[in-house]
Amino acid sequence: MSDTSISPAPSKWHLPELGFLGWMSVGILVFWAFVVIFAPWIAPYEESTILTEKSFDPGDGSAFMLLGSDYLGRDVLSRLIYGARVTLGLAFAATVLAFVLGVTLGFVAGILGGRTDDIMSRINDAFVSFPSIMLALILVSAFGSSLWLLVLTIGFIEATRVYRIARSLAQNIMVMDFVEVSRARGESLWWILKNDVLPSAFVPLSTDFGLRFTYSILLLSSLSFLGLGVQPPLSDWGSMVKENMAALNYVLFYGLKVALAPLLPAVCIFSVTLANNLLVDWNLSRSQKDISGELIA
Repeated sequence: MSDTSISPAPSKWHLPELGFLGWMSVGILVFWAFVVIFAPWIAPYEESTILTEKSFDPGDGSAFMLLGSDYLGRDVLSRLIYGARVTLGLAFAATVLAFVLGVTLGFVAGILGGRTDDIMSRINDAFVSFPSIMLALILVSAFGSSLWLLVLTIGFIEATRVYRIARSLAQNIMVMDFVEVSRARGESLWWILKNDVLPSAFVPLSTDFGLRFTYSILLLSSLSFLGLGVQPPLSDWGSMVKENMAALNYVLFYGLKVALAPLLPAVCIFSVTLANNLLVDWNLSRSQKDISGELIA
């Protein structure tokens, strides 16, 4: 009698169980990604266009401005949209650079060990000993604040933090049993790195990528707030807060709408960082791993 048993059907793909806060975070990040990509098409005006001679104009005059004007009479909404492209774009590029440098050097140190690890780790410790904002101020003051230099500066600073995590992960994974089995089979170091180390380190590294993205946004915004980040006429959220701080003095005379110019960029920074951190927490809890000791900046 022939065997007519049917093998169980493969499980269907389903959406991850993020919960309300998780899906809200995804929605916020997708919204800002849309804004970054399509900024020139959805912004009402160019970011540097002066529409009125009145500072902090509520926007109900001849030049309609939904969120009013800034201290120079430029449209706040347009500058928020273009500022999202600059702030998030530079922060993302810096985070990618940080992981390319940090993971590569950290894995090299963790896998090779010995004198190579000692030399690389001591050099890295020297940079980590500086507070991030202080090291950024030194580098930006010395080399300038062009967009590429900002990316290189922030990427280098965050790479020193990523290095420590990547090195720790590589050292822990290299002594596990499945790596020893791969070595006994005669697999090359590159094969072990690609098939054993990287898959095992993916969840901690992806979690730290989200955190580094948040730190990059905050560091870039801090530099811009201090006047050493993105320079006019380009807009980013940190510089918008600093430029329009004077609007808070006019609230009692002209109403709350004038306060939107400095407060909305801060709210935008808050929304992105909060949504990103909530997704990082979800990713970490889903993996059921405790790497809090390794994620110390």
